[in-house]
Amino acid sequence: MSDQLDTIRSLAKKTDSKILMVVLDGVGGLPLTVNGDSELAAAKTPNLDALAAQSQLGQVELVGAGITPGSGPGHLSLFGYDPLKYVVGRGALSAVGIGVKLAAGDVAVRGNFATLGEGRVVHDRRAGRPSDAKNAEIVARLRAAIPEIEGTPVEIYTESEHRFVVVFRAQGGTPLGAGLSDVDPQATGVQPLVAQAHDEASGRTAALVNAFVARAEAALAGEPQVNGVLFRGYSDVPHFPSFDDAYGLRAACIASYPMYKGLASLVGMDVLEVQGTEDALDGKVQALGQHWADYDFFYFHVKKTDSAGEDGDFAAKVKKIELFDALLPQLLALKPDVLAIVGDHSTPSKLATHSWHPVPLLIHSEYGRKDTAARYTEEEAQKGSLGLRRGTDVMPLLMANALKLNKYGA
Repeated sequence: MSDQLDTIRSLAKKTDSKILMVVLDGVGGLPLTVNGDSELAAAKTPNLDALAAQSQLGQVELVGAGITPGSGPGHLSLFGYDPLKYVVGRGALSAVGIGVKLAAGDVAVRGNFATLGEGRVVHDRRAGRPSDAKNAEIVARLRAAIPEIEGTPVEIYTESEHRFVVVFRAQGGTPLGAGLSDVDPQATGVQPLVAQAHDEASGRTAALVNAFVARAEAALAGEPQVNGVLFRGYSDVPHFPSFDDAYGLRAACIASYPMYKGLASLVGMDVLEVQGTEDALDGKVQALGQHWADYDFFYFHVKKTDSAGEDGDFAAKVKKIELFDALLPQLLALKPDVLAIVGDHSTPSKLATHSWHPVPLLIHSEYGRKDTAARYTEEEAQKGSLGLRRGTDVMPLLMANALKLNKYGA
């Protein structure tokens, strides 16, 4: 464990208090014009405003100044795991999240279905966000076309919308390396990249990935929209200290997307079953209420704030924020002893991608000091009493506000 996790583990104590961490994925934003409103500021959020007036606010940098975090590092940081020490590729998170077991030497990779135009130029990195049913149809076609590559078994799984997972299984006791570059250029108007190995152990994996890309494009040549694949986030089997061991908390995850369930599972949270759609969020609230007596800590994930930001749709992101605001009274009715609302990264609609900007943090508890912030927005969070914090500071603050930490030293 890191020094901070070791310290928290030595101070943690069991109490009856409950902590609810709400992660509004990609919630941080930017104004479309200078001195304009961000998505949070433009949204009508009477419930968040009322809560902010009774809470402590601040800002969080998930990895470091100027560093744009992926969803995995962002969440690890919020859970108290230094993302520069505990490194895991998105492929493993997605694989574990959909129940795929990884063995030593296997490599998992997260894929995007994409739309390629003439000259293999990327027109849409997400292929128009196809339905889950269309995703499953394409995955079935790829399974038939690519069951193996030169003797290496290949497994292909549906995740959701444009996302899928590929697992390359190690054979004959020779492990596959996960040190290779992305195929996804994370831009349009350019060709997919060629995977390059960063070390000798990953040379075989790079060859497998490049062969998969070529065979997938051949298999999907007749598709007008879903006709290419982009890879990023290679990972072998990760290992983390358990959440319970670090904090002494019975922890539960309430999420819909496999990657977030996978991450929670890797740190030892119980992943609760959620009914209904991500847009409605009703199933998540229902799961939270049903299991409220069973756990000390709940991680409640809201995805669509990020999706709207990635689509560059300012108005849609505002709407997703307002939908969460309407839901907030149901969470408050459970009377959590500590409620945190935070993002795992910023996804400004203006950039249509993740960004380096700090995310606003709200902590509500009986033991907060008076704060001048009046709304849950980026601008108001800059005024807050919590100041600018590292992501790994969030869990100790929540533990302290829940009175779950003993005094340090004599």
